[in-house]
Amino acid sequence: MSWAKEDLHELVRTKLTGRLFIVVSNREPYIHISSGGDEIQCIVPASGLTVALDPVMRSCGGVWVAHGSGNADREVVDDKNRVLVPPDEPCYTLKRVWLTKQEEEGYYLGFSNEALWPLCHIAYTPPNFDESHWSTYKKVNQIFADAVLDEVGDRQAFVFIQDYHLALLSRLIKARNPQVITAQFWHIPWPNSEAFRICPWGEEILDGLLGNDILGFHIGYHCDNFMETVRRLLEVRIDRERSAISRGGRTTLVRPFPISVDFDRIAGDAAKAEVGEEMENIQRRWSLADEFIGIGIDRLDYTKGIPHRFRALDKLLTKYPEYRKRIVFFQLGEPSRIHIKKYKELNAEIDDVVEEVNWKYQSGDWKPIIYVREHLSPTTLLAFNRLAHFCIVSSLHDGMNLVAKEFVSSRVDGDGVLILSRFTGAARELTEALLINPYATDDFAGAIKDDIEMPKEQRQARMRKLRQTVEQNNIYRWAGNIINELANFMT
Repeated sequence: MSWAKEDLHELVRTKLTGRLFIVVSNREPYIHISSGGDEIQCIVPASGLTVALDPVMRSCGGVWVAHGSGNADREVVDDKNRVLVPPDEPCYTLKRVWLTKQEEEGYYLGFSNEALWPLCHIAYTPPNFDESHWSTYKKVNQIFADAVLDEVGDRQAFVFIQDYHLALLSRLIKARNPQVITAQFWHIPWPNSEAFRICPWGEEILDGLLGNDILGFHIGYHCDNFMETVRRLLEVRIDRERSAISRGGRTTLVRPFPISVDFDRIAGDAAKAEVGEEMENIQRRWSLADEFIGIGIDRLDYTKGIPHRFRALDKLLTKYPEYRKRIVFFQLGEPSRIHIKKYKELNAEIDDVVEEVNWKYQSGDWKPIIYVREHLSPTTLLAFNRLAHFCIVSSLHDGMNLVAKEFVSSRVDGDGVLILSRFTGAARELTEALLINPYATDDFAGAIKDDIEMPKEQRQARMRKLRQTVEQNNIYRWAGNIINELANFMT
């Protein structure tokens, strides 16, 4: 049985009675931007985390504390830096935290994404540990702690912290208000202890995370890695049966909670008439007819295996020339973190590979790869999901990957094929996908061929099982499982 929004709302009402519910993340769920003039536009950022958690907040209410990054964000908040969201149906409060350019550079671009991100992802990119970045990271975690405590005041509260940007936050909150119950979800992988021990401030990060009452990861393997890392680096007591770590008189439960999406909402939106109209617009814009359409929807990151999928397409068209002029692959995604050297290099590599593959095979108006690097509306993304014969998720290492679940949820026609990296958390659940090793180019190319040649009945049978899995294990079940665990701390 799948969970519904109403089920989560009732659980929150019964389990969190009288407690303020606060979510904290670096990325905000809504951004206000101005392109000049008097008009301010509210957009949803390209973020799996915010897409996943927004339905939870719509159901639970409360406050979401996040970094205000839009150029018009300050213009819409009140004197306490709050604004009601979503704009079309306000049901919770967004409280914005302001950072200077220097703070954002050191905390976000620096320590979070040049140190922790590559440290936790096995993508063969060495982390950069800079002491000034670490100092700024600590400073910004304190800024977030002050914002949270300002919201809590003298009320009882449950604070749900998100991801690797805020590893010190729970400890800072409890230093001033030990009664606050905190849980943290780590949205990226946790590396093995040998990899983690190169971090110069590893003990402080672990101590910060152990300030939580519950610490969640996507899969059990990451929980095991974390517990082994703590065992090797800190003086703790570990209860393997309870999956609990005790230190300094406090206990942290470590649990797997595979995150998901709002299946019903995505499916309902995908079935709307405007999505069908946008599908027709896309077909006209790119003169699509009988081609097999593939898509990749990614924030441009070196962990996503984007060049690897292009090389697999190259291999496919070399080995099986009969598919030339029959396949069009759309790579959709905006450049990100472009101020970091490794991301600049990735963008250049992607440009080079796209140009190389297209030059090699293009004929007349046809080319195999169409690279769309612009912000696309939710309606347009759903239209691409509906149009595609196959979706490629080729992550080299990924905590979960919600793009895969969004693709499955949007396939209201019950058709389409998901080609999914074995190195994603999603591969543990979505076993009816075509599972690939993105490093094995020939096998990867073979999976694309298998997709194209797969009989319709088999495609639909696979998709039916995938949709049942995502529908049953949706975002409300994820949140409900965490809240049920937290109820043990509220007696």
